[in-house]
Amino acid sequence: ILTSSPALAPQDSPLKAVQMLWVNLIMDTFASLALATEPPTEALLLRKPYGRNKPLISRTMMKNILGHA
Repeated sequence: ILTSSPALAPQDSPLKAVQMLWVNLIMDTFASLALATEPPTEALLLRKPYGRNKPLISRTMMKNILGHA
């Protein structure tokens, strides 16, 4: 006799597809506004690109991340 287990039964997602799209739209909007509202400085535009082997998170960034956490 086979019995169905609740762990094996497909469960509904707490958010439907349209709700997930709205959440994504709202979250992406705030992030893009945060990035787009600060004008670039001349020094930033003239800076050379970072090397391929440089770390993504600098020492200053790590201090700020840990300080805010």
